[in-house]
Amino acid sequence: MRAILNRVSAICLSGLVCSPIVADEREANEPYVVVLGVAQDAGFPQAGCRKKCCQAAWNDQKLRRYAACLAIVDPQTGQRWLIDCTPDFREQLRALDQLSPTNQTVGIDGILLTHAHIGHYAGLIHLGREVMGANGVPVYAMPRMRRFLEENGPWEQLIRLHQIAIRNLAAGQPVKLNRRIEVTPFLVPHRDEYSETVGFSIQGPSRTVIYIPDIDKWKRWEIRIEDIVADADIAYLDGTFFANGELPGRNMSQIPHPFVMESIERFKPLPAKDRDKVRFTHANHTNPILDPSSSATRAVIAAGHHVAEQGERFSF
Repeated sequence: MRAILNRVSAICLSGLVCSPIVADEREANEPYVVVLGVAQDAGFPQAGCRKKCCQAAWNDQKLRRYAACLAIVDPQTGQRWLIDCTPDFREQLRALDQLSPTNQTVGIDGILLTHAHIGHYAGLIHLGREVMGANGVPVYAMPRMRRFLEENGPWEQLIRLHQIAIRNLAAGQPVKLNRRIEVTPFLVPHRDEYSETVGFSIQGPSRTVIYIPDIDKWKRWEIRIEDIVADADIAYLDGTFFANGELPGRNMSQIPHPFVMESIERFKPLPAKDRDKVRFTHANHTNPILDPSSSATRAVIAAGHHVAEQGERFSF
């Protein structure tokens, strides 16, 4: 991976992010993304799980992981955005505050939503009058996602009380966050019970980041994921499940995601430089890649890919 990918320690128990090592002054001034969570919607360990997959994390808080979330930061302007607003918003905001301090009450210049599954928008409740009492936080949403928020409580109350302000997204239409950063949503196939689902392309002064935490199967998408990866500098991709059979007694075709093993096989023909861009995120509590010492994690690394680490940062 390029030298500008700075690995940092996992988010600590207190919610802090340890200080990253920045290569030079120029790089310190560049916008960057930082991973604030790598687990599926329910986090890790998952509520009610008494199985082996979660036991170590129940016993050791340092092993716990927040729901998948990516922050975008421009250190030049002090602006900060979130892609998705998870149930772990409290801890993730605290972690972001430690990495990029702000004097603002909320200090979020916008939240970009991928879709209406609970791990991706439920944290908006913290912006309401029961908690932060925010004022006009921009929330970027696709048309169905917007209607979902406008027509259902308690989300509609956030809008009615002007605690959030909905900004429209349209597939394929770039949105300029500021003069240096542009994001473009693109539709992906997923279980769209309440909203459409999008991934995001994040363009900075010199590099592009791809973020696709949720999708059905790569083969169900009319766009070749290989082309997306080739055009990007780093790609955070859906790694919800490692392999079929991971959920005994459940029909996994009803909750389709590209198994990590499927992605590894599909990406084999890619040049090494493109395989190196792939970082799997959004791991279910049953997914062994959450254990850095597991054979599953070793298989990912052997294939030339990476498992996204909570707290890692990439300048773009």
